[in-house]
Amino acid sequence: MSDFLSQSGASYTTAPPVVFHLRQLTKTYAMGEVEVQALRSVNLDLYEGEFVVLLGPSGSGKSTLLNILGGLDGPSSGQVYFRNYDLTTADDRSLTHFRRKSVGFVFQFYNLIPSLTAQENVALVTDIASHPMHPREALGLVNLGHRLDHFPAQLSGGEQQRVAIARAIAKRPEVLLCDEPTGALDFQTGKLVLETLERVNRELGTTTAVITHNAGIAAMSDRVIQMHSGEIASVRRNPVKLSPAELEW
Repeated sequence: MSDFLSQSGASYTTAPPVVFHLRQLTKTYAMGEVEVQALRSVNLDLYEGEFVVLLGPSGSGKSTLLNILGGLDGPSSGQVYFRNYDLTTADDRSLTHFRRKSVGFVFQFYNLIPSLTAQENVALVTDIASHPMHPREALGLVNLGHRLDHFPAQLSGGEQQRVAIARAIAKRPEVLLCDEPTGALDFQTGKLVLETLERVNRELGTTTAVITHNAGIAAMSDRVIQMHSGEIASVRRNPVKLSPAELEW
């Protein structure tokens, strides 16, 4: 039985295509003479078009897992497949191509270039992508079509994060990986950013994984993956997904 069926508890006859396939994934870091095991025998499938929340406290392995999914880091042992491509045996050049073509990243801090406008920040990605959106289209999708020529200092924190999302999706990635995207934002602004992520997932069909320690965000996802001490403690499917406007935390 597939993970989609066994982990969700839902009665689906066929699962969507698998985007990521992880088996016995382990990651160990050497901290001086001490070894820290960040991931312990993780088994997980992520599916095409789904919205997943990875939930857990600091140190639970969420960011390590996200970095391995995005090709920013490699496991100590185990297997990671992106569709039928084995990321664990890929060289640096292949991983760079994978990140450039298939993955969009959104982090807690926006990493915008202060001397460039919103449109120019997005164009940094579209200039190297094979089939990109126009920066104006990407910014329109995150409801910032009226802020094209504004610099980051002229934008609120939520607007800057939405520029970062526009930059991530402008290359039309198959996967969007988000590390605490609302962590630096207040409640209402965070909801606007989550509405943007939900819209991208719904309209573009982009497989979206959001890591957070905020349990309130989990209710908007298809599946909630709970992590603890480098392991997957549980996986559950939301029978009803809430809209970001309905979330409370």
